[in-house]
Amino acid sequence: MACTMVRLPAYAPMLAQLGTLPSVQGPGWAVEMKWDGVRALAYLEDGAVRLMSRNGKNITAAYPELQLMAGATGGRPAVVDGEIVAFDEAGRPSFEALQPRMHQRNPAAVARLASAVPVTFMAFDILHLDAASSISLPYTERRHLLESTFTPGYRWQVPTWFTDDATHALGSSRQLGLEGVVCKRMSSPYRPGKRSGEWTKVKNVSAVEVVIGGWQPGAGRRSGTIGSLLLGAYDERGRLLYVGHVGTGFTQAMLRDLEERLAPLERPGPPFDEPVPREHARDAHWVEPRVVGEVQYAEVTGDGMLRHPSWRGLRPDREPAEASAAEILRQRGTGDAAAG
Repeated sequence: MACTMVRLPAYAPMLAQLGTLPSVQGPGWAVEMKWDGVRALAYLEDGAVRLMSRNGKNITAAYPELQLMAGATGGRPAVVDGEIVAFDEAGRPSFEALQPRMHQRNPAAVARLASAVPVTFMAFDILHLDAASSISLPYTERRHLLESTFTPGYRWQVPTWFTDDATHALGSSRQLGLEGVVCKRMSSPYRPGKRSGEWTKVKNVSAVEVVIGGWQPGAGRRSGTIGSLLLGAYDERGRLLYVGHVGTGFTQAMLRDLEERLAPLERPGPPFDEPVPREHARDAHWVEPRVVGEVQYAEVTGDGMLRHPSWRGLRPDREPAEASAAEILRQRGTGDAAAG
């Protein structure tokens, strides 16, 4: 068919703003479940699938089981937006289970992981079909196009969306052990590379992306390895602010991986643009702020520190500049979720 010769243009994913339930109440909103995984744009063309991460990296090699998705549109070239998700034994999305898949590129290791921890692509939008872009269509028309074009299969699904109120949907997501919901204005177009309130995420847990600026040695059972990570986030002026330290949530495999990644990044002094508390700076090993991770936390204190953070894992699909101090500071004293 002639349409198979179409060369698909590159897109950047549209991003959601963090919000609260009152901001998305009333008619005109659709609600989707929020999947705790890795955002990806799937380019289906020439009988193959190319997967691009949120920060524009080609991650196709990490997920070979998704190559069969090339036939989901019946050979029609398309760009589909979605989330790559791993599920635990209870059938709930597991960011921890996905962690080993996110970094691995060795073909033999990838094949073993694909067998042990298979992933599913949860498709929720379509940006291009054949020779036509669909980003100017309203959300409801894009969803209809997706559902009529993209056939669910072996490791890919088209999750349902709702028009009930967000309160009910958020409660359901909590019962199902999901991260939360994303509310989308039904009249809105797709805005590539933009973060817009037309997409608003409401989360069940407080989690935020951070940059690793250093680490402190462990003691006791953690002697000889990392005891805690020193965390930062960028303010609107581009300064790296210190936002706290995290010493829980690690597996031994995570600690070994972190040591390997941080060792080549060591530097003589702290990368932060403000003083680090003396008790946290003592004996610290400083590193270039290039590694992004995610932590869950209880609240943000009045001085902008994360209270009771717990490590969730690395985020190779994020750039350091995306770790936003502004998002953290907006949560001071609220206990609400920060941007994830």
